[in-house]
Parts: sequence; structure tokens; C-alpha cells
Amino acid sequence: MFDSWKDCERQIRNFPGAVYKSFADREEAEKALRSNPWLFLGKDTVKPAISKQEMIKAGRPKMESWSVDAACSGNPGLLEYRGVETATGQELFRQGPFEEGTVNIGEFLAIVHALALLKKQKSSMTIYSDSRTAIKWVKMKSANTKLVQDSRNEKLFDLLDRAEKWLRENDFPNHVLKWETRYWGEIPADFGRK
Repeated sequence: MFDSWKDCERQIRNFPGAVYKSFADREEAEKALRSNPWLFLGKDTVKPAISKQEMIKAGRPKMESWSVDAACSGNPGLLEYRGVETATGQELFRQGPFEEGTVNIGEFLAIVHALALLKKQKSSMTIYSDSRTAIKWVKMKSANTKLVQDSRNEKLFDLLDRAEKWLRENDFPNHVLKWETRYWGEIPADFGRK
């Protein structure tokens, strides 16, 4: 336990997936520490937000994996995406910014980018994304976006076409799994702009 944000921040900075929680007073923090601290992780609350059964079911992420994420300023807006090593947070690739994109498009492109890189490396590494939509699009081999193509996002739509073509023409052994943010905190590839 730490008495100040400054002390806490020193311990969590540069540790991907670090999970932390502030409490109104020391008594509540000690209560959480004595029981199961994971039960106290919820938005602005000190009451249990997650049951023990849910925590057991969620398990823990595979640290020997890649994590991907996208960030969009507006929706649509300025978009970028990246992939990192889950365990270390080391950035493996970053693309953008692209004009007039959506976060779902970025998440989809990030997954396909990771799949293509891992295929070149002949790796069956697991990939995590925090987007159910993007994972579904990868399974369908099609980005089911409602975004309208125009001159501002032409390059982005070219990347979408290439990603869909790659998915149709390639098999891959990699598992693409949902990052369970509720249980594990922000995905290590998160841009930290919330």
C-alpha cells in the first residue's frame, strides 16, 4: 500500500497490465488487502465488483503473447494502432495516424498486422485484443464497417482491402483471444488516452 499517487506511480510505471486501486481511507485498503484485492476492482467503487467464480473463470492472460490496440480521436477521427509484447510492453509495430477512421477498424487492422508478422516468423504466438467486434471481423474475414469511404480515408480503406485479402488467402495457427479488461486491467498495448 502507498500513501500517495506519486509513490504508487513509481511502482507501476512501465509495467504493462499493472492493476491498482485507490481507496477513501486506509481501513478500506487494508480490508481489500486482507481479503481478495481483485474483488475490489471496479469503477469508482470499493465494494466487490467481481465474484470469485468470475475471477477463476477468467484465469490469467498468457504472458508469452502479443497484445494489440487502437486509439481514435473522435469516431470517426484520427486513428492509429499498435502491437506490443504482452509481458514487456515492448512495441512491435505502430501504424498511423490515419484520417477518418474508427476504433473498430484500427483494432481489426492491428490483429491482421500481428497475424501477418507472426506468420512471417513462423510463430503460433497468441494475440490478445480487447475488441470483440474486431475479433469477430477476423473470424468472418471481413471488416463489417459502416464507415463511408471518402478521399480522407482512402488509404485506410486500401489497408482494409489488403487485410481482408490476406485473411482469405492465409491460414494461421494463432489464437486470437479477448483481453479481459474487467479482470486484468487495460490491455498492455493501450495508448493510455482515456
